Amino acid sequence: MEDQNEKKQLNIEISEEVAEGVYSNMAIISHSSSEFVIDFLRILPNTPKTRVKSRVILTPEHAKRLMLALQNNLQKYEEKYGTIKGNDDPRGTVPFNFNTFNGGGEA
Repeated sequence: MEDQNEKKQLNIEISEEVAEGVYSNMAIISHSSSEFVIDFLRILPNTPKTRVKSRVILTPEHAKRLMLALQNNLQKYEEKYGTIKGNDDPRGTVPFNFNTFNGGGEA
C-alpha cells in the first residue's frame, strides 16, 4: 500500500515556443467575483500603442497562491541580490490611456 505521507510527483512538460517566454514590462490586473485576469504587455519607448502579449486567467484561490509565491521569491531575491528599487505604489503608473475590460489595476 502506498505510504500516505509520500508526495505525489507531477511531471511538467513545456513546448519550445512557450519555453522561449514573453518579455513584459507591464501587467494589467482585472477581476470578477470568480476569476482574476492578468494581461502582460510590452511598452516600447516612443510608441504610443501596445498590445497584450499574454493573458493568464486564475481562480481567486490560485491568484492568492501566486501572490504569496511572488512575495516569497522576491524576499529570497532581495536577500541574495539586494533591495529592488522602484515604484512601491501597488497601483503602478500607466504612461498613457489604457482601456481594460473591467477597469482593473496596473502592476
